Amino acid sequence: MMTWALFTSFMGFLMVLTAGLVFKDFVIGRYIRTSPEIVTYYYWLFPFGFGLTIYSVLEAFAWQLRKTVLTNFLREILFRLFTTILIAFSFAGIISSFDLFIKLYAFTYLSIAAILMTYLVVTKRIHFSFSISRVTIKFRKKIATLVGFIWGGGLIFNISNVFDTLVIAHVMPNGLAFAAVYTLAQNIASLIQAPQRGVISASIAPLSKAWKDKDFDKIKRIYHSSSINQLIFATGMFVLIWINFTDGIFTFGMKKEYLDAKNVFLFIGLMRIMDLGTGVNSQIIGTSTQWRFEFFTGMILLALTLPLNYFLTKSMGVIGPAISNLIALSIYNAIRYTFLLKKYNMQPFNSKTLLTIILGLMVYAVCHYLFHDKIGFGWIVLRSSLFAALYLGGVLLLKLSPDINPVLKTLRSKLPFK
Repeated sequence: MMTWALFTSFMGFLMVLTAGLVFKDFVIGRYIRTSPEIVTYYYWLFPFGFGLTIYSVLEAFAWQLRKTVLTNFLREILFRLFTTILIAFSFAGIISSFDLFIKLYAFTYLSIAAILMTYLVVTKRIHFSFSISRVTIKFRKKIATLVGFIWGGGLIFNISNVFDTLVIAHVMPNGLAFAAVYTLAQNIASLIQAPQRGVISASIAPLSKAWKDKDFDKIKRIYHSSSINQLIFATGMFVLIWINFTDGIFTFGMKKEYLDAKNVFLFIGLMRIMDLGTGVNSQIIGTSTQWRFEFFTGMILLALTLPLNYFLTKSMGVIGPAISNLIALSIYNAIRYTFLLKKYNMQPFNSKTLLTIILGLMVYAVCHYLFHDKIGFGWIVLRSSLFAALYLGGVLLLKLSPDINPVLKTLRSKLPFK
């Protein structure tokens, strides 16, 4: 089946490539005035998209092999490391032009896809064959239906995720400049999401088995654990970034225009806190017999995202898409939360949820009061250190997560001193 998955992805890419070439003039016509750089580097979008497609297929396969640490390392660390190296080489003059930077960046996902493919081949975890098993033939209709819904849901979710940047580049004058401000806020906010992909990939196999065994207590434990642990991290990371945002712009010599990214980050960050705080509701629904519901909620998300992004960008500028995404994703998660509560009597929240939010607000108030008028690298370190001490101390003192103390005990047992 993996052979067919890769083959289908390749054929799908060829269809997108063909459509991109046929409708090139139409696409260019939409962006030539507000974002002329897209016209210049139009063809380089395709190798980037192809690399992302192949890596995503291989990543999903590796998840089933429980190689989540490897896939998360490649996407979350190595990909960003490649990007950082390209940026550093540009500043150092090794990469002599922006033109060369874009062309090299277009192959970053292909690079990590090649690394993952090499690992799977060398370890003999992947085999290529176009023969179809009897089991596949027997259940082909059900498989096709499942794949169609999952693919459609993924497509819808991805469109809703990238539409905001496209709207900014198209609607606003000097669109790419504003898109750069928005992307900065997005990239910083992505730090809040750091544990999410790992939690998602690690939860799928246990959830699938729990549904198979009808172990609803285990599903509830995973639901609650994913919610509180991600909420603790997301709240802490959001406040840590927020209290240092303005200081960081000035301290690291960034353009003053990037200060506009702070308000954008506020709404994107709140959206991430809400999304992580609601736990793995998507994976719980997706691994259940009600997996079609995931597709239908995705349709609702898309129906909300597209018009909200467009009209709020037109009326509010660069902050509009951030607000619209917060609204759309809040409704999206509220629907899934309600569905799991009504259908299976599952919900991830308890008193520790509220305590986590209160703790974050209190520690923010202390750090803001003491350091709000201080600028410089030393103040960033001091402000961050105080926040980390107070916040982590509060998490331990209040016993917000049942998973933290066992981890600490394990770490202590491995130390050479007690």
